[in-house]
Amino acid sequence: MDVQLLDQEFMQYWMRLSLVEKQSLFHVAKHYVELKDDTAPISIDQYNAEIDEAMKRMDDGEFYTHEQVVEMSKGWLNGNR
Repeated sequence: MDVQLLDQEFMQYWMRLSLVEKQSLFHVAKHYVELKDDTAPISIDQYNAEIDEAMKRMDDGEFYTHEQVVEMSKGWLNGNR
């Protein structure tokens, strides 16, 4: 598909989204581009340190259960945070 046609079609859908939906998709696109631009692989030491930090947060109770996320996401669909 031609880039200009794709841009036009994208805008047709974009204009139909709510503010919350636009913000959500914007953050996805932004994150995708940032990941794509970050081409330097991390070291195994950095990887392990990040895993250790995540595990500590979980041990400290800093996480959401599946049920909590389901309830939170219901609000997202209605534009609530």
